[in-house]
Amino acid sequence: MAPPANRRSGFSRRAQYTIFISYFAGVAGVLLGVVLLVVSFVQPSAFVGMRALASDVTEPAGQVTATGRMASKNVFATVAGFIKAGSQHAKLERELALAKTRLVEARAMSVENRRLKGLLGLARQNPPPVVVTRLTSSTAASTRRFATLAAGIDRGVQKGMPVRSELGLLGRVLEVGQSSARVLLVTDTESLVPVRRASDGVPAFAQGTGDGTIRIKLISLGLNPLKKGDVFVTSGSGGLYRPGTPIAIAARINSDGAIAQVLANPSDADYVLVDQPFAPVPPPPVAPIPDSQ
Repeated sequence: MAPPANRRSGFSRRAQYTIFISYFAGVAGVLLGVVLLVVSFVQPSAFVGMRALASDVTEPAGQVTATGRMASKNVFATVAGFIKAGSQHAKLERELALAKTRLVEARAMSVENRRLKGLLGLARQNPPPVVVTRLTSSTAASTRRFATLAAGIDRGVQKGMPVRSELGLLGRVLEVGQSSARVLLVTDTESLVPVRRASDGVPAFAQGTGDGTIRIKLISLGLNPLKKGDVFVTSGSGGLYRPGTPIAIAARINSDGAIAQVLANPSDADYVLVDQPFAPVPPPPVAPIPDSQ
C-alpha cells in the first residue's frame, strides 16, 4: 500500500524532536522572563552586578562611540565657526570702508574750514536745509537721469537748489511744481559739478555718463595723479553747490581722470534734503594805495 500524499511531519521522529525542543525553548524563555520580571520588582538590587558587568563589557565600545561623536561635533563646530567668521569679516570690512569714507569727509571739511578762515578770517556756518522731503521716484534705466520730490513751491523749493542725502550729493532741482519738483541727478549727461579730491584738493569736473556713474575730468592736463579709491567732494567753485559735500569715489582710472561711483544712490534714498544755493563770500575789497606825492 502506497503512503498518503499529505503525509505529516509527525511521521518523522527528527521533526517531532525539533518541534518539541522549539516549543520547550519558547515556553522556558517566557517562564524565565516572567521570573526575572517578578524578581526585578520584588528585589531591584538583585541585578546590580549583572548590570555592572554588562556596563563594563560595553564600556570600550561606548568610548569609541563617544570619541566619534565628539569628533563629528568638533568638525561641525569648526565649519560653523569658519562660516560665521567669514560673514563677520565681511561685515567688518563694510564698516571699515564706511568709516574711512566718513574720515575722509571730516578731513575734507576740516581742510576747507582752515583754508577759508585763513583767507577770509571768517567762521563759515552751514545754514539749515530749506526742506526735508521724500524722494518719491527716480529713473532706473535711461540715458537721462531724473528724480521726483514730494515738495514744491508750497514748501519753498525753487529751481536750482541742490539736493542731497546723508551720503552725499544727488543733484539739483530742475523743475518745480506746486507740490512736487523734478531733480536732475548728478549721473545725468547734462549734469556738470565742480569737484576736488578730498585728500589734497586736486580740482576736476564731475559729469554724468547716463549709466549710473560719473566721469571725473581733471582741469590740469598732464600726468594723472588720481588712483582707485579717491573720494571727491564738491569744490564750491561757481556757487550753487556748497563745498565739501561728498559726491563720488573713483572706481576706474583713465587717461584724463577717472570713472567714479556715486556715493548717494537715489534708489536707496528715502528722505533727502533741499539746500539753499551756495553763494561764495566775495573777498574784501583791497584799499587803494595812496599816492605818496
